[in-house]
Amino acid sequence: MLIWFVVIYLMVSIGIGLYAATRVHNAKDFAVAGRHLPTPVVMATVFATWFGAEAIFGVSATFVKEGLGGVVADPFGSSLCLIIAGFFFATKLYRLNILTLGDYYRMRYNRTVEVLTTLAIVISYLGWVSAQIKALGLIFNFVTDGAVSQEMGMVLGAAIVLTYTTFGGMLSVAILDFVQMGVIIAGLLYIASVVADMTGGVAPVVEHAAAAGKLDFFPPADPWLWLTFLGAWVTMMLGSIPQQDVFQRITSAKSPKVAIAGSLLGGSIYFFFCFVPMFIAYSATLIDPELFNTLIAEDSQRVLPTLVMQHTPLLAQVIFFGAVISAIMSCSAATLLAPPVSFAENIVRGFFPGMSDHHFLRVMRVTILVFALCVLAYALNSELSIFHMVESAYKITLAGAFVPLFFGAFWKRATTQGALAAIFGGIGAWLLVELLVGEGSPVPPQLIGLGVSMLGMIAGSLLPQWVGKGAPAADVHAALHHHAASETHHVATPPHHHER
Repeated sequence: MLIWFVVIYLMVSIGIGLYAATRVHNAKDFAVAGRHLPTPVVMATVFATWFGAEAIFGVSATFVKEGLGGVVADPFGSSLCLIIAGFFFATKLYRLNILTLGDYYRMRYNRTVEVLTTLAIVISYLGWVSAQIKALGLIFNFVTDGAVSQEMGMVLGAAIVLTYTTFGGMLSVAILDFVQMGVIIAGLLYIASVVADMTGGVAPVVEHAAAAGKLDFFPPADPWLWLTFLGAWVTMMLGSIPQQDVFQRITSAKSPKVAIAGSLLGGSIYFFFCFVPMFIAYSATLIDPELFNTLIAEDSQRVLPTLVMQHTPLLAQVIFFGAVISAIMSCSAATLLAPPVSFAENIVRGFFPGMSDHHFLRVMRVTILVFALCVLAYALNSELSIFHMVESAYKITLAGAFVPLFFGAFWKRATTQGALAAIFGGIGAWLLVELLVGEGSPVPPQLIGLGVSMLGMIAGSLLPQWVGKGAPAADVHAALHHHAASETHHVATPPHHHER
């Protein structure tokens, strides 16, 4: 019965996604859902940006092992990212009517900065999307009681998500996010109530966690431990701001006010709801200490699904796996869509500036297929946990893409030379420390990269200019105001495409 439920649920999801695809008429519909999503849908799709494999399996498993201090990156850093990004994208970038963050880098600086930052953003998605595919493999393995191997489950999961994402784009993703958010919240709250009945309520679980030191958030008064703590927080909070999936969701709103409201609501709901899978997973240590303490030592990612499969009735299993599949499919669809859209718009299109909208839509779909194959290969061969695959994904964007984005928006003196110095200096320093010192570095390598990136931007912008200065932030917005207002039926193609 459980297997049949999962099959039917997947077929319904694919059907909804393919129905939404019939309303995709151009590349703008595909990439940003035509920019007409209302607040509830924006809220749901922002929530689904992060509530995927890492929130259910990764965060809960890390909390059981390391406590609140171990999950500073997610949900604490990631929820703040969604709120900060909502304000930033809505107030600074929404009216530019652009498809990708790479478009902004080109407008503010030049084609070289556009390509370099786009490559950094695309590469960062390998770990993130792979974590979702790895989790789908884990789910199919559990549901079929091992009849489908985890590797085969990854292939099956990638194929399902690829189907409706390739045809429907952001419109399919947004509609499914809205439907699946209800399934996720209702399903996990029901499982939490079932588990609470087994533990005698919520209070005994909280008291047990507090006594075990799992609710201690801040590290001891050691500067090096604090640097590691802040490194994890900042990596997720700032490194995930220059991300195409976050940008697409927020700028798909029908107005800047809707974009801000949707991101605030989505980010806040995400933060509080992440504690539900943490509660469920930690309850396992009270329900069956011997089994789950052993499992925590071997593979803590299996604590939550094992608890549901062995200690809850069939109805609870059906609801749990429905909620989990909803969360992972919502998250993986959007993250699978984002990097190919950036690659097609900011790299491929630069070589073919006269490409028609119809051909550009086809290029985006082909790019999604190629990227999905790369993701699947990475997921099948990586030995990282789901949580660490996600946490590691944003180091490159923190070191190389964050500074040019924010300095370009808020510092009028930022120049193209400064942006290039920030990109090469930040990524170079991060890679150098990561390769030479690795985990032995007292300061997290990505924080060193962020610091060098800031210094590179300031020095490169203030020193004599050898590279074109680029357009000041205020000038970019003023020059494109008329273009943004007049572009209503076609893909937003920034002016001066012949200068790419």
